[in-house]
Amino acid sequence: MARDYAARCPVSPMGNTWLVAAAAAILLAAQGILAQKVRVEEELEAYPMESVDLRCQFIDGGGLTKLTQVSWIWEPSDGQRDNIAVYHPVYGQSFPNLSFKDRVVFLHNSLENPSIRISQLRMSDAGRYTCEYATYPTGNEQATTTLTMLAKPRNSVNVVTVQAGTKSVVVARCEAVDGKPAATIKWLASVGGNHSTSATNGPDGTVTVRSEYRLVPTPADNGREVTCMVEQRTQDRPWVNSVKLSVEYSPSVSIEGYDNNWYVGRPDAELICLANANPAPVNITWTASSGPLPETVKVDGNKLTVKKVDDAVNTTFICEAENKHGASRHQITTFVSEERKLVQDPPTGPVIGGVVGALLFIAAIVSVIFFIRKWQENGEGPPKHKPPPPLKASSSTEMLNKSSEPPTATETVPLSPGEVYYETTGGEPVTNLDDETSGAPNGGAPPVLSTSATYDNELKGHGAGGHHGNGLDSSSRETPGANMSRGESFVSSPMYV
Repeated sequence: MARDYAARCPVSPMGNTWLVAAAAAILLAAQGILAQKVRVEEELEAYPMESVDLRCQFIDGGGLTKLTQVSWIWEPSDGQRDNIAVYHPVYGQSFPNLSFKDRVVFLHNSLENPSIRISQLRMSDAGRYTCEYATYPTGNEQATTTLTMLAKPRNSVNVVTVQAGTKSVVVARCEAVDGKPAATIKWLASVGGNHSTSATNGPDGTVTVRSEYRLVPTPADNGREVTCMVEQRTQDRPWVNSVKLSVEYSPSVSIEGYDNNWYVGRPDAELICLANANPAPVNITWTASSGPLPETVKVDGNKLTVKKVDDAVNTTFICEAENKHGASRHQITTFVSEERKLVQDPPTGPVIGGVVGALLFIAAIVSVIFFIRKWQENGEGPPKHKPPPPLKASSSTEMLNKSSEPPTATETVPLSPGEVYYETTGGEPVTNLDDETSGAPNGGAPPVLSTSATYDNELKGHGAGGHHGNGLDSSSRETPGANMSRGESFVSSPMYV
């Protein structure tokens, strides 16, 4: 029957391949499960002189594995294995490695939890620590913890005293000694130099980093600051420290105090010798080109004092300063006059005059601005009416004879064509009807006789009859101005239209 079933259902080669792969996967999974029976921490970090706990625990879910012994094996490098701690439930604890003796202890007397503590750590303690069980029936079981030792570097920066010159030299050094991992060094400076950095590995795994700052030193660089900054993993923040450069140079000498007014009898005239040097001058000497210093001269360090000026100090004084890098001198010639020179104060007249002129100019500008604004506020401006035409000497139109009596006081305003004015005596409004283009009176229309002209005619009629009516004399009447030419005065009696 089995042969008949196999004949009816043959197994293909592809089916065999899948079966083999599935079986291999199951075996690997089983090995992985078995390998996870020992539980440890994969990585730890610690510092020298501190303590670290290496934890280990055996996990057996079924309880079928028999534990016989547990050991801690240290691997400082590949290929080297040393037992540092062993525990046996019958024979007890053992610490076979002398370098860990008295520094390693078991935290628990138990095979299931054989954790250990290492005290007074050293940088050389870094490496792989394996917790290994001897078991039955599966054999040895193990798991490994990697211990990384960290070290804070010892940082320092030092200045190097140099002499001013023309070549680039080291002026400062910065170091980060015995750090792990290696530190990074940076320079912060404004003197325009450059730096170089090197690293050296120590036997215990630490790294020492050194950096040198270089420049071409000048006297001006003396006292300037450069800053070293060290960055490293174990530091909370960058380490920063500054130093002042020390550049030595020979003296540079100058003399001050001479005011070109040394006169005979002047008391306590002084000269000061200034020497710029690093280190400071060890010796300052005053001499005179004419020979020994005069008796009236007293020297106190870098100060020369003439108690009373006379012709003996009419000479050249020389100051010389010296330090370990060399000497330098400077000289000044003093002239002694018979009388004191009057030092005139600077003239103040032009200054005062300039100030007064500036104030007057400012006042004028302010006044102009004030009047312009005042004029704008009052609404003043050019006249808005047309001015009257000029008076003419003669006219083509005959004027009426004026009365010998003065005319009635009235106020007349010159008019443009078409404008209306009012007599101040209460007369009716009058329109200027003169033709502006032709100049003809009354707009070119026939002249209009006023009531005064009509009244004259009536008087003449009465005169013809031999009596004067109401006794009015023509000489007492105003001469009408109806026939005034254009451009003549409007000062006349009221005109009735």
